[in-house]
Amino acid sequence: MTSLLELRVLEGPNLYFPRAAIKLTLDITALAEASDDTATRFARRIGLRNARTGAAGTGFRQRFAARAVARLVRAVAAEAGTDRLAVRVRTTGDPHRLVVAFPWRHRGRAQALGRAVADVIDAFADADVEAAVTRAAEVAAAAEPGPGPTTITPRIPVVAVTGTNGKTTTSRMIAHIARTDGRLVGWSNTDGIYIDGELVEAGDYSGPSGAGRVLAHKQVRFAVTETARGGILLKGIGLTRNDVSVVTNVTADHLGLHGIDTVDQLAEVKGVVPRITRKSGWAVLNGDDPRVLAMRSTIKAQPWVFSRDPDSPAVREVLSAGGRATTVIDGWVCVLVPGADPDPLVELVDVPMTLAGLSRFNVENTLAAASAALAAGIDREVVVAGLGSFLPDAEHNPGRMNFFSIGEVSVVMDLAHNEAGLEALMEIMNGVRRPGSRLLLAMGVVGDRQDDLIEKLGEIGARDSDVLAIAHKERYLRGRTTDELDALMRSGAERVGVTDITTYPTEVEGLAALVAQAEPGDVVALMCHAERQQAYDWIAAHGGSPDTPDVLRAKVIAARP
Repeated sequence: MTSLLELRVLEGPNLYFPRAAIKLTLDITALAEASDDTATRFARRIGLRNARTGAAGTGFRQRFAARAVARLVRAVAAEAGTDRLAVRVRTTGDPHRLVVAFPWRHRGRAQALGRAVADVIDAFADADVEAAVTRAAEVAAAAEPGPGPTTITPRIPVVAVTGTNGKTTTSRMIAHIARTDGRLVGWSNTDGIYIDGELVEAGDYSGPSGAGRVLAHKQVRFAVTETARGGILLKGIGLTRNDVSVVTNVTADHLGLHGIDTVDQLAEVKGVVPRITRKSGWAVLNGDDPRVLAMRSTIKAQPWVFSRDPDSPAVREVLSAGGRATTVIDGWVCVLVPGADPDPLVELVDVPMTLAGLSRFNVENTLAAASAALAAGIDREVVVAGLGSFLPDAEHNPGRMNFFSIGEVSVVMDLAHNEAGLEALMEIMNGVRRPGSRLLLAMGVVGDRQDDLIEKLGEIGARDSDVLAIAHKERYLRGRTTDELDALMRSGAERVGVTDITTYPTEVEGLAALVAQAEPGDVVALMCHAERQQAYDWIAAHGGSPDTPDVLRAKVIAARP
């Protein structure tokens, strides 16, 4: 059995280094369970002459193994002719697994080094560990150099957006503002690649390939890239730097995948994006999220925070350090600069995405987008115009807080893929329902979420809605069955006493069933991911129409006592 579980080539800045790196996932059982004599002999061979190896199978041995593997990589590299190699080692939830990373300039030679290191660990079953290190160095030295990294150094302004919730909406708003300024904008996100507002390639392009495709377009003069967790972990960021970065927030999502098990670890991944923001640029950070605000300590760029609270400690601290802030004062989006009066940009009620100020999350997205656009050098008047003309509809922000009317029934479609997203959806549903009317929710989840998160979504949906239905996403089961997901959502709903739940095989069938039950003034919501266009078509075929900003504002007013 080989100790090399995975060798991954990261083409750009990543969790471990601000440049291309090799990531090894190693099974260190042989080292963790080796005899004291074998472990000591190995330590001496790689230059750890006074190391305390600890007893086999203990936490002390695991710590020794992490230190020893890092030293092993350097020792094999040095004997192969590469001196002063930086190496990072991370433990995982499995005490017999380690992640090792080191930067590379030549792909072939770096991959050979990684495999050679694994061969040494495999040799723990043999007596001659010393000879294994020598053989590994010879193999690594003889390898063909291979090509260099493909990381792109941008020649146009780049705004990179990351976070758990709101990154797609925020990146779309920034791109819209830049287009309002007359710039030819390219942007990549989870829906695809857009050039000057036109979708040119559908698919999830929130990784390095999306950024590369945008920057390769010769006419593009301004780029907006949505950067997701998966791309950072699996491929690295495709750009050497960005000019402005945005981190919307960090909440529990996609945990238990690729060695990221906690929200703190997830924040570390997201923090790669502001870490590579150029020194003269701006890192736009959510001042109301402690994990995001803490990224100030890792950046070279200037900090620009956004917060709904003008008196928050984050705003005070950043301004006192010479940074900037965007906040809300008396219902106005305002920019704060040290030693100057607030600059009121626009009233929240005049920003359609905030739903007349109702949507807390979209208020934050508005603050983030305004900050990033200003930080990128777009004129104040253009930013105001862009915020006022970006609508929560299928044209400007497909699949995110899209409102429709079918007769006197309101319908809202949103991704709502995690706890924070679902709570935001329920918040705006409550904000537009008339007194005495009901909330009807068609819920569905994707399969690559932890069990407890799926159960929690079921609990929130059942607690906050009057009628709950399950509408499955067949295209996004990701190794699960509909029965598994059904049971988990129902288990969460049972915690709050809700058991009367009907299941539908598709999102559109769930939507149709709830609209059929709805009465005038009710609000129907669909957690939509797989069948967005089909849902739009169904709504249109049944006499529905998108809500204009004036219609939405009227609904908000009618909902207030």
